[in-house]
Amino acid sequence: MAAEHTIDALGQFKLTPALGALGASVNFTQSNLMMLIASGLTLALLYFGARPRAIVPGRLQAAAEMAYNFIHDMCVSQIGEEGKRFFPFVFTLFFFVLMGNLLGLLPYSFTYTSHIAVTAALAIMVIVLVTLVAVLTHGTTFFTTYFFPPGAPKLLAPIIIPVEIISYLSRPVSLSIRLFANMVAGHVMFEVFASFTVMLAGSAALGHLGPVIAIGPVALNVILVGFELLVACLQAYVFAILTCIYLHDAVHLH
Repeated sequence: MAAEHTIDALGQFKLTPALGALGASVNFTQSNLMMLIASGLTLALLYFGARPRAIVPGRLQAAAEMAYNFIHDMCVSQIGEEGKRFFPFVFTLFFFVLMGNLLGLLPYSFTYTSHIAVTAALAIMVIVLVTLVAVLTHGTTFFTTYFFPPGAPKLLAPIIIPVEIISYLSRPVSLSIRLFANMVAGHVMFEVFASFTVMLAGSAALGHLGPVIAIGPVALNVILVGFELLVACLQAYVFAILTCIYLHDAVHLH
């Protein structure tokens, strides 16, 4: 009886082959499938939204234009006019994270942003790009200026330089863990409260009171859905705006 009531909250994050034997032969998992679906939905939104080119936009066109302007304004406001060069990268990054978060809320889907391997790969890509931009823009001056600010006492160099290096390298760590942890925590809570609902409703000890008490976990799950929608959008925004801030630091040295 105890085994029947075990809550496997982390089982939902297990990777399994998608598309049957074909997916198993090339190690194509449901995570990869959801990434392709997310990319396809983003491209469809932009293509079908931009195709009408109406002066008075419809809902889809308005959504596409709003998304474009939102990320464009973010890049320009955070980085400056140079931010226009990085707009395609930030736009792609934002929607890849956003679609992954939102699609994961659908029943029988999978949240690929709940895997640290995915979020770490995105964060490493960001920090590599930021470093390349800084080096190509400022040359070796980037290292001497960023990791040891001009005017600082040279006696403090053994302290300042390691602290600045650790701070710089902690950026991809914080980027990846923040997104990963928020997605995992939300879905674990979904699983736990859903399991409580089933356990209470089917409890022989509670009898007819079980289904009544089970309304509580159901109500909490409904509230969690709204909360997770907010978190899904917020985490994509945080990932994108921190990327813009890091690019600003690379383009405009302190």
